[in-house]
This record gives sequence, C-alpha cells and structure tokens, in this order.
Amino acid sequence: MTKIHKFSMHKREFFVVLLVGLFASYSAYEYQASRSLDKEREKQTESATKKIGPAPSPIGKPPLFSSISAGDARKKAFFDYLRPGIARENHRVEVERTKLVEIQRRLLNNLISPSDVQFAQQLGKRYRVKLPGSGISEQWIVDMLHRVDVIPEGLVLVQGANESAWGTSRFAREANNYFGQWCYKKGCGVVPLQRGEGMTHEVAKFSSPQGSIHGYFMNVNRNSAYEALREIRFQRHQSGMSILDTDAALALTDGLMQYSERGEDYVNDLKSMIRHNQEFWQISTDNQ
Repeated sequence: MTKIHKFSMHKREFFVVLLVGLFASYSAYEYQASRSLDKEREKQTESATKKIGPAPSPIGKPPLFSSISAGDARKKAFFDYLRPGIARENHRVEVERTKLVEIQRRLLNNLISPSDVQFAQQLGKRYRVKLPGSGISEQWIVDMLHRVDVIPEGLVLVQGANESAWGTSRFAREANNYFGQWCYKKGCGVVPLQRGEGMTHEVAKFSSPQGSIHGYFMNVNRNSAYEALREIRFQRHQSGMSILDTDAALALTDGLMQYSERGEDYVNDLKSMIRHNQEFWQISTDNQ
C-alpha cells in the first residue's frame, strides 16, 4: 500500500509540474503575442504621425482675459491662446483618420492584421461605433470616417468665444469650460446660477483648458445631436472640398442647430462671428 501511495504522489507531482509548465509556456506566448501587437500598433502610429508631423504642445494656463481691453486686443489674445490647443486636437484626429484610411486600404486587399482589428476595436469604442462581431467591414469604416475627422479652426474659435464670453465667463474661469458643455452626474461640474426648476445638469468641469477642447471635439464628433454636421463634413470631403477653411466653418455651423436652445438664431450668430472675425486667425496663420 505504501509503494502505491508513493507512486500516486509522484504521478500527481508530475502532472502538476506539467500543467505549470504548460501554463507558463502559454502565458509567455500570450505575452509575446501582445508585445507584437503593441509594436505593430506603435509602428502604424509612427507611420501616420510622420505623414502629418509632430503634435503641437497642449496649451497652458490662460491669461486673465478680463484684464485685457475688450475689443480687438482681447479677441486676438483669445484666438492666439486657443489656436495651438485646437491644432493639437486636429492633429490627434488626423493621426486616427490616417490609420483608419490605411486599414480601409488593407481591407480592400484582404490584408487585415490582428493589430488592425485591435486598433479598430479601441477606436470604435472611443467614437461609439461598435465593431461588428464579424470584424472590420467597409460599412463600419464609412461610419467611422463620418466621425473621425477634423473640425475647422474658425468654427471652434468662435464657439469658444461665444460660449465663454471671450474667456471671461465664470465657467471658463472656474471649470476650464470654454464650450458650455453639460454633464449630468451630481458634482461633475459647476451648478449654473440660473438653472431651471427641475433641471439637474451641471456645467462640466475640466482639469485644463486643453481638456475642454478635447471634450468639445469628442462631443461634436460622436454625439447623435450633431450627425448633420458630420454629414455636411463627410460630403465636403467626398467632393474634394476643404474642410478646414472659413467656407467649411460656415457650412458646418448648419449642423449645430441642437447645440443651443436658440437653434437657428444661435447658428446665425456663429456665422456672423466667423465672417466678422476671420481676419484674426487668417492674419495669424499668414504670419507663421
């Protein structure tokens, strides 16, 4: 009996060692596969970034806009402050879009890789367009190309100016919120002083002005309320028209009817501001 017991113990030990070895080998394989995917994604990002150039630095602490004389001096200061932050966001979107277009090209040639699928899953989650269970499809890419696209600088600038009173509003100063964005969880932001009875929204608080710009981009690029703006932009892209100049900024404002309760009046105000102030960013661009 003792000999049989010892043999059984040795046998169990053997299987335990074998299982541990198999698990370690599988874990090592998983790790290597994961590292390969990471390296491939890094390579793709590097390639996209080289085509577009390096990303601008995030904007820092804003000047005290209320201390700058109202009029052209304050306008110039406000536009000059926000422009690099807008450029940084547009750069991020361009890198994402470039990678998406490369995946579209590989899909047509049946060359989709595991790293393409992983990137698509992550990007789809970010833009709220779920990747189909069957994998990357042409329709999914078209849906994504509606969302993953740049926003004209002029439009972002005047919306920031309109919503933040040229950077002097309480929400810009206390919450780094330059675009009047709301949130709905108690304590997520700043409670408006004139919030209507029964309403629970707050004005979202951001850790930095750059965070506010990022939040604005993601809001416009994925919120169902701005589907019209994205369709206008997509059609311009398809027609080979500019989507970054003043004409594009004016055209895309028509897709912002739901941004404000004022609807058409709000859109008309933005168009008027774009026409009236375009000289500031055009002069600034020419001088670079």
